[in-house]
Amino acid sequence: MASLNKVMVLGNLGQDPELRHTANGKAVTTLRLATNESWLDASGQRQERTEWHSVVVWGKQAENCKQYLSKGRTAFVEGRLQTRKWQDQNGNDRYSTEIVADRVQFIGGPGGGGGRSGDGGGSAGGGYEGGPPPPGEDDIPF
Repeated sequence: MASLNKVMVLGNLGQDPELRHTANGKAVTTLRLATNESWLDASGQRQERTEWHSVVVWGKQAENCKQYLSKGRTAFVEGRLQTRKWQDQNGNDRYSTEIVADRVQFIGGPGGGGGRSGDGGGSAGGGYEGGPPPPGEDDIPF
C-alpha cells in the first residue's frame, strides 16, 4: 500500500535559528516556526490559536537559514514528519515530533516581519535571493 509523509508549513520564526555541527562536521539548524489559526466560535467571538513547529534543516540549507533567517521572519517549509525517541534526566522515554525540511523558502525581506507569499525572498537551497528582481523580469506583457 502506498503512503505519503509530506508537510508544508508557512509561519513566523519564534526565535533565531540554532546552528550546530554533527561530529563529522555536517551542519544542522533547528527552527521554531509558529502558525496561526483563527475562527469564529458559536457566539460569534473571534478565537485564535498558535501552533509551534520544530523544524530540522541539514547541510548547506542549514547554514543559509542561520545566515538569512531571524526571529519574526516568515518562512515556507516543505518536508516530512519524523518522531525521535530520547530519554530525559530521570531516564524516562520521551518523544519529539519534528519536521525534517527538504526545502526552506524565505518570505519577505531580511528586515524580519515576513510578508505574503510572493513578496520576494529566497530559497535556502540555493542561497539568498532577496532584493529587487533582475531587470526585465517585471516587464511581463500581461
